[in-house]
Amino acid sequence: MKSVDDHLSDILRTVRVLAPLELELERALGTTLAEEVAAPVAMPPFDNSAMDGYAVRSEDVADAPVTLPVIDDIAAGDGRLQAIGPGMAMRIMTGAPLPAGADAVVPVEWTDGGTARVAIGRPAVKGNAVRRSGEDVRAGDVVLPVGTPIGPAQLGVLAGVGRRRVLVRPRPRVVVISTGAELVEPGLPLGPGQIWESNSFALVAGVREAGGEGYRAGIVGDDAAGFLDQLDAQLLRADLVITSGGVSMGAYEPVKEALGPLGTVRFERVAMQPGMPQGFGVVGEDQVPIFALPGNPVSSFVSFVLFVRPALRKMQGLPEGPTPTVRAVTTGPLRSPEGKRSYLRGVFGPGGTVGPVRRQGSHQLAALAAANALIVVPEDVTELPEGTDVEVIPL
Repeated sequence: MKSVDDHLSDILRTVRVLAPLELELERALGTTLAEEVAAPVAMPPFDNSAMDGYAVRSEDVADAPVTLPVIDDIAAGDGRLQAIGPGMAMRIMTGAPLPAGADAVVPVEWTDGGTARVAIGRPAVKGNAVRRSGEDVRAGDVVLPVGTPIGPAQLGVLAGVGRRRVLVRPRPRVVVISTGAELVEPGLPLGPGQIWESNSFALVAGVREAGGEGYRAGIVGDDAAGFLDQLDAQLLRADLVITSGGVSMGAYEPVKEALGPLGTVRFERVAMQPGMPQGFGVVGEDQVPIFALPGNPVSSFVSFVLFVRPALRKMQGLPEGPTPTVRAVTTGPLRSPEGKRSYLRGVFGPGGTVGPVRRQGSHQLAALAAANALIVVPEDVTELPEGTDVEVIPL
């Protein structure tokens, strides 16, 4: 059997980083920055008030309480050149430019709120409630490096330095195809020998959570020709394809039957539990990566976490490597088959502890939903006592 690490290495060698494209800011959420972004001007570009109050010279209010004449008002966006002299004050609003000569702002709460004359009850030191030009970013400073995931804060920075469009690695478009004659769309009645299809919903959700755009392509029965027709139709909109089911050793395995003869997709036994049967390769003229995952729900989900999620990160231009783990201490004994790396479903609790859920079958979806972590048991370990330090993949 092939090791988990070797299988992931082959995947990451094959998957390509998506080509960058320029997007409007409104469409850039969830993408990855493909260019370095620098500030064309200082941020803020001018000294301005951090509060509503009065612009003053700090030396004029050092002996407060004092009363000063108010010679003008300055609103945010006021473009006039303003100045104050000794013993004067100007009423100023938050974000308004500080007038020449002033070096402090007295918050309105420290005053009587006067409009012609203002009584100031407390001294304000130099720089009080003043945002200095370049205090956040100086002109020419890099505000976002290449490879930055773009979230709400990053979009705010891009807009704040005047960008309307930005060069990004897009969200990978991922099509999910489920196979199996026994599958029925949720919401429809079940016939004899049928089950509701669930894998594609979990996989599409995983794709979206990992930063991709996920699409369900419907169910294909145990028919290799029908599967190929569906695959060909979906390749036009796919950067990556995931199939679920049809990869084991049985007589009705449409994915394996359809893709095996192409010579570009390999079907292998990976030393892991759950999820031993795995297929991976490329299809179509554009060499679109395809993951042929097992059909058991837990096997499919664990395979996604271990193999598809790292591939999606690479496609987005993010640092590549295996899915990150943390350390935890087991709250009960664990068992694992020899020669396979086990991914036991568990509950990661406070204080860095983790315990397995009761049902570990690869078909037991409800038990997976009760878990929030995968407990990693190495290939050469068959038993672990309570209190063992283990690796855990948070879900």
